[in-house]
Amino acid sequence: MAAYLFKRILLIFPTMLGIMLISFIVIQFAPGGPVERMIAIITNSDVSATSRIDGGGGDGFGGDQGGQTGQGSAESATSKYRGAQGLDPEFIAELEKQFGFDKPAHERFYLMMKNYLTFNFGNSYFRDTAVLELIKDKLPVSISLGLWMTLLVYLIAIPLGIRKAVHDGEKFDRWSSTILVIGYAIPGFLIAVLLLVVFAGASFFQWFPSRGLVSEGWENFSTWGKIVDYFWHLALPLTAIALGAFTTTAFLTKNSFLDEIRKQYVITARAKGLKENQVLYGHVFRNAMLIIIAGFPGTFITAFFTGSLLIEQIFSLDGLGLLGFESIINRDYPVVFATLFIFSLMGLVIGILTDFVYTLVDPRIDFESREV
Repeated sequence: MAAYLFKRILLIFPTMLGIMLISFIVIQFAPGGPVERMIAIITNSDVSATSRIDGGGGDGFGGDQGGQTGQGSAESATSKYRGAQGLDPEFIAELEKQFGFDKPAHERFYLMMKNYLTFNFGNSYFRDTAVLELIKDKLPVSISLGLWMTLLVYLIAIPLGIRKAVHDGEKFDRWSSTILVIGYAIPGFLIAVLLLVVFAGASFFQWFPSRGLVSEGWENFSTWGKIVDYFWHLALPLTAIALGAFTTTAFLTKNSFLDEIRKQYVITARAKGLKENQVLYGHVFRNAMLIIIAGFPGTFITAFFTGSLLIEQIFSLDGLGLLGFESIINRDYPVVFATLFIFSLMGLVIGILTDFVYTLVDPRIDFESREV
């Protein structure tokens, strides 16, 4: 197992390189960019935005290490940006230098990956803040949503799936399936809006807060008060995210258990006089859980990032999902690539941990006997 894990760890490097390279190439052909974005802000007379020009940095793309740009290249730079007519060519060239676009693409990619090896993600183009600091500021929200949602789903959906498998085709199985399918069919953001209107609005009930992760003055609360206030704010967002997620895990658990229950070793265990709980949790559980464990990395990453994007927007939760979305819209490439790098790395590491847990659940699995 140790040799297999070592090979998987070594494969992280070429995999990350491939992910970042493909994403970088795609970005090169995407319309627009930070320079055009800044030009659009300037031509719309957004004074507050233009004041941020000197604050941004292109560390992730080598933007602060470029040389001087000549007058001829400055004029050509002006002509290739939409809306740049009428602006000083030297000013456009300075923008290119600031954002790191005065260098060829291969050099920018090399500098970016060199910095990323030391987790130096540079500065945001438009927020005048280090990207790592931005991510640290947003992590509490995303960790809260992702971690608690995944824990909630597994704690409820797995026992529910087991019960559905035991009572397959019976009344409980039928009505619980109906509820799960309805919950899955309704989009999470629609459930979030409904919960917000009913339980956090002036029209019906004002039982829960409508925005934020904690209340104002949270730092001054007692320890117990902080815990209660924290989960009070999380109640509605977690409900909105988890309702749809229950369905997949519950049905996956049910089908996995049904496959195992019908096998010969279960019939033999029952024939020996073992109680049903001993059969289910002493024999079936470990084998049936393999497919559930396999889906954990995807469930966790989805809940941690993309799954919470709309929920963060609706409940005014400033997390990584919202940060990544806004960065793509604003062409804030250092933030975009940093979040991609971090979550891709997390996904690969969690995948390795999942294989390790496989062997704990079922020691018969031998990864070293197969090719990586």
